[in-house]
Amino acid sequence: MSYELNVAHLYGDLMNTYGDVGNILALEYYAKQMDVKLNVDIVSLKDEFDADRYDLAFFGGGQDYEQVIVSKDIQGKKDALTQFIESDGPMLAICGGFQLLGHYYVGADGEKIPGIGALDHYTLAQDHNRFIGDIVIDNEDFGEEYHGFENHQGRTFLGEGEKPLGKVVTGKGNNGEDQTEGAIYKNVFCSYFHGPILTRNGNIAKRLLVAALERKYPDQDFSTLEKMPIPATF
Repeated sequence: MSYELNVAHLYGDLMNTYGDVGNILALEYYAKQMDVKLNVDIVSLKDEFDADRYDLAFFGGGQDYEQVIVSKDIQGKKDALTQFIESDGPMLAICGGFQLLGHYYVGADGEKIPGIGALDHYTLAQDHNRFIGDIVIDNEDFGEEYHGFENHQGRTFLGEGEKPLGKVVTGKGNNGEDQTEGAIYKNVFCSYFHGPILTRNGNIAKRLLVAALERKYPDQDFSTLEKMPIPATF
């Protein structure tokens, strides 16, 4: 049996800081190893997000200018995105995408920019400082270590129902205080890792793809894919 997954690349024409589009390329690479075809659509300004059509979503990062534009538009997609997330829709959200899934973030100029509140976190600004550099985190639940590069001015604090993607081993993470990095809520994975994250952490790509397959094809057995070895580096 052949499998297909429909992927929504949210604001792919606007939110692509530091080559985050590479996550789509990595997903396509790993899907090919699983004999899965990906159909990728960019869902951008004034486009409808159809929660019933898409099996997987990716939301990359952007500068403040782009994020303000997206913040206004995404309010019209709030209900559909929340429905997708609450029905266990898999999603990867990086940096600005991570921030906009939360309640709000405060920009470098002090302006409070609304998110959609689908996840219970918020992001504050730093004064004349950024978290920049290599970062290593440990996910105890999965028994996995993730490697990446962080570059963000925001300080994110997780809320109810959210677990961190990992505990900081080296680096700053979400806020430089509580040793958390990223977030996991249901099948949503969030992170500040640029680089992009999936090119160096193939197991996350596998988890997203298997979750999407299990959700779309509930009568099929994907246990062999779950056990399939995935190279750490793309």
